[in-house]
Amino acid sequence: MGRQIGYAHCDGRLMTKRPDLNGFRAETRLALAGRDPARFDGAVNPPVHRATTLVIPDAGDLYHTPKKTYGLEGMAIQEALREALVAIEGGADATLAPSGLAACTLALLTIAEAGRELLVTDSVYGPTRRFCDTALKRLGVRTRYIDPRIGAGIADLVSDGTCGVFLESPGSLTLEVQDVAAIAAAAHAKNVPVILDNTWSAGMYFKPFAHGVDLSVQALTKYQSGHADAFMGAVIAATPDWAKRVTATYKQLGLGASPDDAYLVLRGMRTMAVRLERQSASALQIGRWLETRPEVARVTHPALPSHPDHELWARDFTGASGVFAFALKPCAPEGLKAMLGGLSVFATGFSWGGYESLIVPTDENITRTAIPWRAEGPLLRLSVGLEHPDDLIADLEGGLARLAR
Repeated sequence: MGRQIGYAHCDGRLMTKRPDLNGFRAETRLALAGRDPARFDGAVNPPVHRATTLVIPDAGDLYHTPKKTYGLEGMAIQEALREALVAIEGGADATLAPSGLAACTLALLTIAEAGRELLVTDSVYGPTRRFCDTALKRLGVRTRYIDPRIGAGIADLVSDGTCGVFLESPGSLTLEVQDVAAIAAAAHAKNVPVILDNTWSAGMYFKPFAHGVDLSVQALTKYQSGHADAFMGAVIAATPDWAKRVTATYKQLGLGASPDDAYLVLRGMRTMAVRLERQSASALQIGRWLETRPEVARVTHPALPSHPDHELWARDFTGASGVFAFALKPCAPEGLKAMLGGLSVFATGFSWGGYESLIVPTDENITRTAIPWRAEGPLLRLSVGLEHPDDLIADLEGGLARLAR
């Protein structure tokens, strides 16, 4: 998906050349992808078109043409964002959606078939599970939830009645890492497609298409945006054929992606590598510190050797994001409330991946039907932001001290 990058000619005109973005490292690709100053009077950033109607000079181009005919299809800024997503994660093309959940449901509706069954990881994002249990059930699609650690054993569950497999690795609450390659191999042996919610790695640290995934979902609201001010999602397709199928479903649903939000997400992606590096390092520092605390029963961070899936993470991932969880030892509800209520740097709130650090108790959000979920005490999820890790540790230290009061 290498696009032209503009360079100034000696007479002031813009010349272009076509660098192969695949020849650059991720940080450079994030800076270059989607830029085409020669098209936009030398502007580094693509323009934002707030457009619905497009004027078509030749009436013969109104129908049955590859030309753009309506603003809902996306203009320059959406095209630039799609290019940037593919430059980082790989694949053939990306389809934008108005939220991360919309990207999950778009991918599911692309593969779902009435009368057939989806296999979905038991650790899946709650709203994705809700969509499977309500809208897809109403449409005649069955959902069977599977052990996140099933690996190649999924071959025993895949049948002629299976229309797809939906994974999320790591799970966004309980952080199980799935053997995506083994699962994809078993599914593909019976021509069953695989979807992966790859939001935790932001497409930077896990390459889904090298592991057999057909459709990768990103909640761009998280790390790509990075500033807690834009909703957006994307489905990145492994092949042109899959891209066409997703685009067809997208058009049938009448979805669109805001140009202003696309601008914010693309702007956030320019600095994503730097932010992720800092947030990852801070999260590991905090995770190691939490492992030393007597109030903590366990820390659930795939990049720590104590995580049960650490070897699998080390095999398949090249880095970690800033999201992890830790379980407290049993404590009184009043103590947990005092701990959370007195925090001054961590804020309590949903979402993650922004510049701000968040903490949220997750027990009420965890649903399991395939395998039981057990924790020693309350499970708290952290999204580590860009604050200094020493200040974050001090904030948590004060919170843990309030537990026993």
